[in-house]
Amino acid sequence: MPIRRLPEAVVNRIAAGEVVERPASAVKELIENALDAGARRIDVSVRDGGRSLISVADDGSGMTADELELAVDRHATSKLPGDDLAAVTTFGFRGEALPSMGAVARLTLTSRAAGSDAAWQISVEGGKKGTPTPAALSRGTRVDVRDLFFATPARLKFLKAAPTEFSHIVRVVERVAMAHPEVAFSLTHDERAVLKLPAASGMDLNERHGERLRAILGADVLDNAAAVVGERDGTRISGFAVLPTLNRRTNAQQYLFVDGRPVSDRLLLGAIRGGYQDLIASDRHPIVVLFLELPNGEVDVNVHPMKTEVRFRDPQRVRGLIVSALRHGLGARGHGTASTVAAPLLQGVAASNGVGDWPSRMTPLPLRARHSYLPPFPGLHEAASPYLPASSPAREFSLCDAGGDDDALPGGPLGEARAQLHGTFIVSQTADGMVIVDQHAAHERIVHQRLKAALAAGGVERQRLLIPEVIELGDAAARLLSCAATLSRLGLAVEAFGTGTVIVREVPALLGQGDIRGLVCDLAEEIAEMDGTQALEDRFSEVCARMACHGSIRAGRRLTVAEMNALLRQMESTEFSGQCSHGRPTFVELKLADIERLFKRR
Repeated sequence: MPIRRLPEAVVNRIAAGEVVERPASAVKELIENALDAGARRIDVSVRDGGRSLISVADDGSGMTADELELAVDRHATSKLPGDDLAAVTTFGFRGEALPSMGAVARLTLTSRAAGSDAAWQISVEGGKKGTPTPAALSRGTRVDVRDLFFATPARLKFLKAAPTEFSHIVRVVERVAMAHPEVAFSLTHDERAVLKLPAASGMDLNERHGERLRAILGADVLDNAAAVVGERDGTRISGFAVLPTLNRRTNAQQYLFVDGRPVSDRLLLGAIRGGYQDLIASDRHPIVVLFLELPNGEVDVNVHPMKTEVRFRDPQRVRGLIVSALRHGLGARGHGTASTVAAPLLQGVAASNGVGDWPSRMTPLPLRARHSYLPPFPGLHEAASPYLPASSPAREFSLCDAGGDDDALPGGPLGEARAQLHGTFIVSQTADGMVIVDQHAAHERIVHQRLKAALAAGGVERQRLLIPEVIELGDAAARLLSCAATLSRLGLAVEAFGTGTVIVREVPALLGQGDIRGLVCDLAEEIAEMDGTQALEDRFSEVCARMACHGSIRAGRRLTVAEMNALLRQMESTEFSGQCSHGRPTFVELKLADIERLFKRR
């Protein structure tokens, strides 16, 4: 078949397929055009999920009649002052969005230039451009896209149902609105108001972002979020990271922005996972909103037709900044856990007692800085240690056994121990309620953080076993022994002891008399699934978590009142102690007002 030049109408439809994937794509392009025009109010109206009508009106600078004609031609733009594609300071510059929509839909563009006493209108239908005519419009620009894909029926058949397409439009509007809190947005579907976001003003940028995010994501999310701020070599990051115990099944609520553009980038998503390492279960996803700002030339936004992907000149610097900023922000929340953790409990009790629907919002537990009065590790207090054998004398406490002066206020935000239930849960009284602590999960986080701190300081203190532990591992023994040098850095000394058997002579002092056999067996299984020593090095933190799990107070271990209170104090001084190494919450708080409401005292 000979080579031929495609007709212009076909070329435009091919370009439309790259830029206008679905109604939400058209909405995104039109909103970005409005922002580039300096709009401070953007109103979006759609019908039938965007299939019948997409209308975007703004109060921006507007266009003259001559500019209207150019605006619907391909590769005509006002957003690229020179020819340097790396010096892009606007959201779009390709000059393809409007002509692409006109190629596959019925497009009407109405605009009034700032300072002009007349408005003009131009229409494009299936690629056929009309001429500008006078119109009525008070200011700015309004773009109406009707019958999307009527000129390409094959594309039309692949559109989803109206509710599905509209859900994508909502997501687009919300994402752009997050990045621009100074702009008012509204969204209407089939004459029904869905979103109404007033412009935020009179505050610094982070506060404006917080106000906008509270309106979009809800108070529960923002009340349980830590501020994220950081800068490195001209690259700045800001935003919010929600506590790990408030998480989601997917990463749909991870909102990432690069120079104000909503993006979905694998490097950034991987950096978020790194920032939450050891804080969240592997099958759960955190909620984050991050804004990255980079100098011109440090990021290429021209790698994807819809600009949803970017390329960084120094990706490792960007990743390192995100990880460190997330860890610092979350660490600043101290021992906090999400205030929503207790909501299912209260809802269930309220339903069984006939109290009715329970408020979804709860006040987070107050946070406090590190305390100077904490007892030294590893003992939970100077007179008793949790590392004694399970047969050590201890007693189960009832609510009366723990005693205490009810008039005395607890010394820390986690209160004072009042009981231990089933040898597993510590019940403490706070100034305005009560806290239930999972002793194993809480102590696991404490041990984990101590292990990591010891490694960072140069090494883990070892404890030689009086009676070495001999463990049969079968075929897994050889793989475990191949990583002996790496395990030795963690304070675990293993040697060969015959075929398929190892002997453990030293363990980290932090683990005391923990479950050494269980730890080694678990490590052997995990190493067998890895690809040698380098894989173990890469997953060092996971190994620390496994060791912490086996070296912590077990469920069923009875503690004295002094031991329980010492555990609470250490939780208050330990970063990320609101969740264990597997991402589960370590404590649940119940406010006194909530308890009184359960008993209908309020």
